[in-house]
Amino acid sequence: MITPNHLSILGIIHTAISILAILIALYALFRSGKIDPLSSPGRWYIWLTILTCVSGLPIMRFGHPTAGHYLAIIVLVLLPIGIFARRLRFLGKLGEYIQVIVMSATLFLSCIPLFVESLTRLPISQPIASGPDDPLLKNVLNGLMIVFLVGVIYQIIKIRAKRKTPPSFNSAVN
Repeated sequence: MITPNHLSILGIIHTAISILAILIALYALFRSGKIDPLSSPGRWYIWLTILTCVSGLPIMRFGHPTAGHYLAIIVLVLLPIGIFARRLRFLGKLGEYIQVIVMSATLFLSCIPLFVESLTRLPISQPIASGPDDPLLKNVLNGLMIVFLVGVIYQIIKIRAKRKTPPSFNSAVN
C-alpha cells in the first residue's frame, strides 16, 4: 500500500524512528557536548539508530539498493566502534577521541538521507531538489559536512581542555 506521500507504511515508521533518533542525538550534543553511549540519550540514540538502519534495509524505492542502504550498513559497523572505543585499553586516551568522532560520524551519515529524501520529496507537489545530483542538494550536503567537521573539532578541543584542567578541590572530595 502506498500512501499519498509516496511512503509505504514501513517507510513512514522508518522515517519517524530516524527523525526521533536524530532529535535525541541533537539533544545529547546540546546537553553534554557529545553523544555518550553510557548516557540515557546516548543509549536511546543507539537503539533508535539501529532500528532506523535495519528498518531502512528492506525499503527499495528504486527496486535496488541505494546509497542510503550502504550508509545504513556503514552506520551499523561504526556504532560498536563508537560504543566500545573508550573501553578498549590498548587505545588509551585515544579511545575518548575515537568515540566522539565515530558517534558524530554516525549522526552525520544519518543526516545525509534525511536531507536527500526530504529535499527530493518535499513539498509533495514540487520537491525542492530535482534529485540526488541537484546542485542545491550538493550545497546542503557540503554545509552538513562543514557542520560535522566543526562539531568534531569542537568536541576534540573540549576533551583536550578537560584533560589540561587540573581537578578542582570539590571534584577531588567527591
